[in-house]
Amino acid sequence: MNFKKFKVLFLIPLILVLASSQKTEKDYFEISKNLKLVASVYEKINNYYVDEVIPGRVMKKGIEAMLKSLDPYTTYISESQIEDFRFTTTGEYGGIGANIKKRKNKVLISELYENSPAQKSGILPGDEILTIDGIKINTKNLEEAGNLLKGPAESIINIEINRRNKTIVKKVKREQIQIPAVSFFKKINSNTGLIKLNSFTRTASTEFQAALKELQKKGIKNLIIDLRSNGGGLLNEAVKIVNFFVPKGQEVVSTKSRIKEMNRSYITQNTPFANTLSLIVLVDEYSASASEIVAGSLQDLDKAVIVGNTSFGKGLVQQTKPVSFGGQIKLTVAKYYTPSGRCIQKLDYSSIQGSSKKIEDSLVKSFKTKNGRKVFDSRGIEPDKKIEEEYLSVITETLLLKDIIFEFINDNIDFYDQDSLSPESFCLSDSAYKSFVNFTCNKKINYQTGSSFQLKELKKIAKKEKYLKENENIFQNLDSIFKVDIGKDLIKNEEEIKFFLENELISRKHFQRGRMEASLKKDNYVQKALELLNNKEEYNKILGYN
Repeated sequence: MNFKKFKVLFLIPLILVLASSQKTEKDYFEISKNLKLVASVYEKINNYYVDEVIPGRVMKKGIEAMLKSLDPYTTYISESQIEDFRFTTTGEYGGIGANIKKRKNKVLISELYENSPAQKSGILPGDEILTIDGIKINTKNLEEAGNLLKGPAESIINIEINRRNKTIVKKVKREQIQIPAVSFFKKINSNTGLIKLNSFTRTASTEFQAALKELQKKGIKNLIIDLRSNGGGLLNEAVKIVNFFVPKGQEVVSTKSRIKEMNRSYITQNTPFANTLSLIVLVDEYSASASEIVAGSLQDLDKAVIVGNTSFGKGLVQQTKPVSFGGQIKLTVAKYYTPSGRCIQKLDYSSIQGSSKKIEDSLVKSFKTKNGRKVFDSRGIEPDKKIEEEYLSVITETLLLKDIIFEFINDNIDFYDQDSLSPESFCLSDSAYKSFVNFTCNKKINYQTGSSFQLKELKKIAKKEKYLKENENIFQNLDSIFKVDIGKDLIKNEEEIKFFLENELISRKHFQRGRMEASLKKDNYVQKALELLNNKEEYNKILGYN
């Protein structure tokens, strides 16, 4: 490497930094000193390290480590990662419209998008991908296999699959795949609609508006907005969605930064078309960022009751800036504040570089909503009505993690009349569940319940303390009670397991939309929301209207 040339290249961005920054003379010295130090270390590594060094890889690691010392949202995006980054903001990519998973060195189709190229070509969930354009897949990881499936729209891809020990070749024409921001909407009773919003990509407000107007045509008076597991996205899209329900000229969110030009107030620009609807917003611990802007502003303005669990607590704003050689840096530039003036950021990254800590209770401040209700900062969005979390049994978790349910449905899908798989009414028969029990027991699955694990630990301690031998009969009885018995567990948890079997079956005909519709009847978040909407006195009391 020509280090003289390297030094010249390195000093160009240094000069630009110094010229564009409003810094003191002391700051100039510190920046200059540390950039020279990095250049010096880089030179020594390149010239003297025992093995050959790939300069770009070393520098990329250095950049990533530097940014990691700030917060997890400030990241470097190399030129090769730009397409993946663009997908997070647009929801678009060129491909076949299928999800894949890896199981025992096999890459399997796990789910299809409705009307996707994969569906049109006759590919099915459970198909094992053998080759893509002649390239063997069994040695590839999921990311590598996914990249081979992606490509420009209109390009042809040949996929060799194994379906029940029969090899088939599918010729698929890739398309521009748009992952919808609104994955599901439906009128779920005579007065109430539900919209499931998965992300805040650039089409989120347009899709949400179309779904809402469709529901309004059906005469809804109440709306449930489901933001669970929605990690956020574009702030402007969140503001537009809030504007559907609140008056023109209302502040939805403001941003504050150490850079004056970054301080902004986001105001609604249009007259709302759904301001008379009674609203409930569903959130959980994975609802973050733009989701929290929607939930927090509607809560502060006493426009919606928030139901669920405390949200993630991300009150930081990111922007992308171009850097040299086609890359970008996504960096935190401000904090955002809801209309009451609170910032819901849960973790503090400022005091310990590279680390975070929860903001102490003594520093948490209270604020007031439009109607005078108390809300708090530094804790995410806390729900007005909390839902107690329900946990799956160990056997159900095991069946899902080991893909036993997925495998059973793949082997038995032909035995089900496709017309019977209605999301609203389909129920798995007792004989079908009995077949599943037999199928699962023959798999000889190993798992351990919490009770059996704790008993093993107790026996170890009892042996150590010399209590085991004199209480041998007691421990034998406990062994018989808590011994893992897969047959017994499958019967004991039949209702829970049946739900996932039914859900997997329904998805084969009705895709992700069918999964969501089938889940409604057993969704305790949705059921609690419907209870509140049917009790207007309690609903209004929560919002401080009486």
